Amino acid sequence: MVEAWGNWSLREKIGQLFVFGFHGHEPSGDIAALIGEFGVGGIIYFTRNIDDAEQVHGLTTAFMKAAADAGRYPMFIAVDQEGGMVSRLVKGVTLMPGNMALGAAGDSGGVFETASICGEQLRALGINLNFAPCVDVNNNPDNPVINVRSYGDKPEVVGELGLAAVRGYQRAGVSATAKHFPGHGDTSVDSHRDLPVLTHDRDRLEAVELVPFKAIAGEADMVMTAHVCLPAIDPSGLPSTLSAPVLTGLLREELDYGGVIVTDCLEMNAIDKFYGPERGAVLALQAGADMVLVCHTPSKQRAAIEAVAAAVERGDLTEARIEASLARIMSLKAKRKVGEPLQPWAEAAPKLHTPEQAAAARQWSEASVTLVKNEGGLLPLKRSAKTLVLWPSIVTVSEADELLTDDGTLGARLSIRMLDVTERLVDDADALEGLEAFEQIVYVSYDAAKLDNERDTARRLMALAGNRTIAVSVRNPLDLLVYPEVSTFLALYECRPLALESAARALIGEIKPQGRLPLTLSEQYPYGWRWEAQR
Repeated sequence: MVEAWGNWSLREKIGQLFVFGFHGHEPSGDIAALIGEFGVGGIIYFTRNIDDAEQVHGLTTAFMKAAADAGRYPMFIAVDQEGGMVSRLVKGVTLMPGNMALGAAGDSGGVFETASICGEQLRALGINLNFAPCVDVNNNPDNPVINVRSYGDKPEVVGELGLAAVRGYQRAGVSATAKHFPGHGDTSVDSHRDLPVLTHDRDRLEAVELVPFKAIAGEADMVMTAHVCLPAIDPSGLPSTLSAPVLTGLLREELDYGGVIVTDCLEMNAIDKFYGPERGAVLALQAGADMVLVCHTPSKQRAAIEAVAAAVERGDLTEARIEASLARIMSLKAKRKVGEPLQPWAEAAPKLHTPEQAAAARQWSEASVTLVKNEGGLLPLKRSAKTLVLWPSIVTVSEADELLTDDGTLGARLSIRMLDVTERLVDDADALEGLEAFEQIVYVSYDAAKLDNERDTARRLMALAGNRTIAVSVRNPLDLLVYPEVSTFLALYECRPLALESAARALIGEIKPQGRLPLTLSEQYPYGWRWEAQR
């Protein structure tokens, strides 16, 4: 490996330590210039860069050519393809269920299978690095950024399922990234917007947050840092991303992690607001990070590289420190065959939509559907009854979520199977008018626990027609606590087409809900609960 970079300049070595984002559906002039000048270590795709699978294949081809034409070392091509609500690539691939849905299904074999399929699809498109799985333990109902991205609130289960995902992605030849170390599950602040603080003592961290990372430490190619303060480990007030006691002392030494440590994006407000990406990059590398993400602004990307170079030149960072990270990065690139020729689109396309992939996605989606309550005996729905479906206005409640615009509704899927279905938006002024005309009402909530309009409509509906209402959450199962008086409650964990199809089938009795709650909602509805298991 030394031969590959032994004669590189300082800035060329530093360039390999960065992963950059860009704007547009093809390589921008700014990113092409950075590749040519520094030979950056990786590129990350966001939704803003993606149309469909064929376009991504062409985009990857263009980036590989840009690096080769500039005489640069092949790059990681990265994406956040967690499944479910955090899926950058949707069109032209078979989308897999997200983590909390898989947590409800509760089968590590299913996690391995879906991660393997996702990895195979990514690899066919030239994507060799997935910033997944999320192995945060979601034990804070007010968490604005993790939530359904977690497998649940049991640390050991999160570790078991996270390890299965790591193995699945890497079996397909795609590097997996366990995130967000040392844990982002018990925060009430979104680090995209500000800097969260975890005040737990060391014993609590050992019992909860660190458990999944210990489970995956020997196998995950990468670990991504969290922009959270952890006073029990580092009382200085530095975020974990910039903290040597956390990254070097805890992760590298105590957990004996030998893979690549990558930061979350330094343009998130938790870092940008207090340090800036330039100083943040220097501090992160000093702390023990190997790769640094700067995802949005070309001027900040260039400035971050120059800031690291200046830090080396004045002695704040040693070139040996840069080369230690470079060695880990280059070793991983060799292991995952980064830069191998991309197969032509005609050969890649058939690997993205096979009947076997669709069957697996459907199987694990259906296995996740959780019947929490059916006290009123309202399920299955009566196919001939006059039915009202109240559908939410879908908005993003986290900056990690995707804005869903054309995935259809639950009412549309029920209409195919039932005789008389009317659908209204929750926000409509007449949403709750004429309820007496409907024999059964399906109220769909996306995040009533956080969205005022959903919460208000739910409470009015329960007062008017709660005895005829079936509530369905299509993201956050904690919605049940907003309308606890409802007699029938079905939990999904994502608002994606396959999940809605699974919900429709469960509502009319085509399938039996088999999922179990992957987190505790209340004393009455603990971890592992499902209605039929209690009868």
